[in-house]
Amino acid sequence: MKTFRTYRTATRMITAIGVVTLVAACSGNGGTGGGTTAAAGAGYPEQNITIVVPFSAGGPTDTVTRLIATPMAAKLGGKIVVQNVEGAGGTVGAGEVSRAEADGYTVLMHHIGMSTAPALYQNLGYQPVESFETIGLVTEVPMTIVARKDFEPKTLQELVTYVKANSGKVTLANAGIGAASHLCGLLFQSATGVKLQEVPYEGTGPALTDLVGGQVDFMCDQTTNTSGQITAGEVKAYAVTTPERVKSLPDLPTTTEGGLPDLKVSVWHGLYAPKGTPKEVVQKLSEALQAALVDQKVIDQMAKLGTAPVPAADATPQAHLTKLQEQLGTWAKVIADAGVKAS
Repeated sequence: MKTFRTYRTATRMITAIGVVTLVAACSGNGGTGGGTTAAAGAGYPEQNITIVVPFSAGGPTDTVTRLIATPMAAKLGGKIVVQNVEGAGGTVGAGEVSRAEADGYTVLMHHIGMSTAPALYQNLGYQPVESFETIGLVTEVPMTIVARKDFEPKTLQELVTYVKANSGKVTLANAGIGAASHLCGLLFQSATGVKLQEVPYEGTGPALTDLVGGQVDFMCDQTTNTSGQITAGEVKAYAVTTPERVKSLPDLPTTTEGGLPDLKVSVWHGLYAPKGTPKEVVQKLSEALQAALVDQKVIDQMAKLGTAPVPAADATPQAHLTKLQEQLGTWAKVIADAGVKAS
């Protein structure tokens, strides 16, 4: 069994707090998670709502969260605070939300990692279905395979040939165990039959920074994080991991076109509330999410990042729950076959 550790201890770190536009003044003390369940269900929201992002500021999940936060606040008539709580592949932040007051004032934005954590962590402290109420899906983000711009291989086919010949020397960066970049990297190694030297970071931001700086060779990451560097020529791009090409990166071939048809993965994001949050509150949050996803500014910004909002029917608690349950089964097998456990 393979066990990986991040370079730094996975502890709770609040790295950035961003307050989005206040559209209508909130009553209450402006705290997070302090109201009663009854109050939350009646005049919700009566105080600030905190959306916890369990990854670093500036990363893909953080970017998606901040895009939807302002129009969600407008729909709710309140103020939303975005809080980054890093650690252990997103499990530190998710764990904090699972233990928060179930009143709708503490919400979690998580990605595909919500469905992989139970297979990766033996003592997780929460369960995705049992510990949370699903609010709705947000977006599915394609992944890209990118490398330092002076890396020798020029195409995906050449990359596969190169890593097979140099597996002991090639470094594959990721944002830590359970991160989307880590999962995509596992699929790359499975598809090519090569075990590479993995370099885990505490977040996608520092991993991509080192890639641009030439400190590591290549990585798999979401278009929300790599599109700018690709178009600016700061990294070398090989492929997107979706069946079709991405409109914002029309010259970038798919993994199927590049000879790796089994390497397909996209990173879905969803909003969660602690289990027991009143249904009326969950419904208000879901309706606010749906309003945000048809906001033209959100649509335009997501397009620039190589993604798009999910259809309205998917931005619902039931559609989100169905997706989560399906993905839990899928990733349990992939991770078991890879023999990976987080330490």
